[in-house]
Amino acid sequence: MAPDCDPAASESVIRYEVRDHIAIITLNRPDALNAVNAELSAAAGAALEEAAQDPSVRVVVITGAGRAFCAGADLKEIAAGRRIDDPDHREWDFAGIVRHYVPKPVIAAVNGFALGGGTEIMLAADLAVIDEGASVGLPEVKRGLIAGAGGLLRIHRQVPQKVAAEIALTGRPVSAARAYELGLVNAVAPSGTALAVAVDLAAEVAANAPLAVSESKRVMHETAKAQRGWDDESWKINSSAIRTVFTSDDAKEGPRAFAEKRAPEWTGR
Repeated sequence: MAPDCDPAASESVIRYEVRDHIAIITLNRPDALNAVNAELSAAAGAALEEAAQDPSVRVVVITGAGRAFCAGADLKEIAAGRRIDDPDHREWDFAGIVRHYVPKPVIAAVNGFALGGGTEIMLAADLAVIDEGASVGLPEVKRGLIAGAGGLLRIHRQVPQKVAAEIALTGRPVSAARAYELGLVNAVAPSGTALAVAVDLAAEVAANAPLAVSESKRVMHETAKAQRGWDDESWKINSSAIRTVFTSDDAKEGPRAFAEKRAPEWTGR
């Protein structure tokens, strides 16, 4: 069981298993499309930390239960004024994952719906496999919010600048085929097989020398922090934008309109 995580809570919102040196972390709120609340953030972050500390684990795969990978932030929690991060590990940020560096390769198995925060988890991963029927994207602007969990820091570093601007400013979804074409993912899996394909990729990595793999990741990470959205200065800029946007009237209106199933009425304030 993951450390610093209540067993009952962990079992309800994440599943954690290790097989053949591969840790599989499954976000497990299928009825909510695995939307992130504080409970899931705490449990997923603890599971990721367990995988990082377990010497038998060489690769981590993150996926979702049911028909979604992760629908992003739980807007109903936000509309109710409740936090969605882990208060004990806020430095790990959204879902306990997006700023949670671990020395082992992390693969996102995008098995279904992944707009918003789900895409941000994928962007934080080292490798990604996507189901052919899934799509990714950053639709936060449609709700009066911004992709504050690293999406705006990483998207323009992983695809061409104008494509990144289109994704971030229109909120338009990107198909699996287009995501592969852009280099956002490493493989497109036949319907229903994203996890299996990701585990096969993980097994290929796990078959290599663990120290060589972890040091290869460290060198790439340390020498590209500012280019990949992991450096502290970029996150300070990101935090400033979050404070401006998330305390605005529009940030309250967007989730409220979503919960009430109506079109939002923006004021620009």
